[in-house]
Amino acid sequence: MITSTANQQVRLLVQLNKKRKLRDERGVFVAEGLKMFREAPRERIEKVYFSESFFAQRQKELDLAGLDYEVMQDAVFKAASDTQTPQGVLCVVRRQPCTLDMFLKAAAPLILVLENLQDPGNLGTILRTAEGAGVTGVILSKGSVDLYNPKTIRSTMGSVYRVPALYVENLFETLETLRSRGVRSLAAHLKGERFYDQEDYREGTAFLIGNEANGLTEELSEAADTLIRIPMEGRLESLNAGVAASILMYEAYR
Repeated sequence: MITSTANQQVRLLVQLNKKRKLRDERGVFVAEGLKMFREAPRERIEKVYFSESFFAQRQKELDLAGLDYEVMQDAVFKAASDTQTPQGVLCVVRRQPCTLDMFLKAAAPLILVLENLQDPGNLGTILRTAEGAGVTGVILSKGSVDLYNPKTIRSTMGSVYRVPALYVENLFETLETLRSRGVRSLAAHLKGERFYDQEDYREGTAFLIGNEANGLTEELSEAADTLIRIPMEGRLESLNAGVAASILMYEAYR
C-alpha cells in the first residue's frame, strides 16, 4: 500500500494531471472514476490506483485479472486525484494511435475539424456527441485545448476511448488532403448561402467548427468547400461551439 505523498508514483500522477507536455511525452492520460475505469480498453491500461476505503468496499465486484494495480491510503489518493471529491479509482491509460488515413478508410467519412477550441468541457461534449452521431474521427488544430486534460477526459464520459482524435500542424494542408480523397469540407458561417439542412451529407463530409469566442478564422472559412448557415432568431449571431457541432453531426447522421 502507498502511504506517502512523496511516493514516486503519486508524484508522477500529480504531474500527469497538471502537465500536457509530460502526457504527450509518455503518450498516456489519467482517467478517474469507476465508469472511466470499467470502460477503458484493458489492453491500454498501464496501471490502476484505488483508495484504501474504496478497495475495501468494492474489491469483490472489480475484475482485476491481468491488471497492474496499487492501493493508496485515502489521503494519499486524494492528493493524487484531480477532483475535489475523488471516487476512489483512477487509471493511467495509453493513447490510441491515430492517423488521417485511418479516418479515410470509411466508405463515407464523417469528420469534425476543430480550430483553436479552448474550453475542455466543450471539447469533451463534442467528443461524446460525436460518438453518438457516428462520427469517424475528430481533427484538432495544434492551438486547441488538450484532449487529455483531466477535465476534458471526464466530460467525454468514456467516448475518449472510442472516438479517434488527431492533432495536426496545418489545417489547410489537412483540408487539401481531405478534398483529394473525396471529402467535402463545410463551415458554418454567417455568409452561408444555404441552410445546413439543405445540403447532402451522404458522401464524405468534414464539418469545420471554430473557437468559442471568435468562431472560425476567415482564412479557414475561405478554405472550406462550402459555407452553410444555422438559422438564427433574435439578435444571436452564433451558437455555442458544442451545440453547433451537435446540430451538424446529427443532421449528417439523419
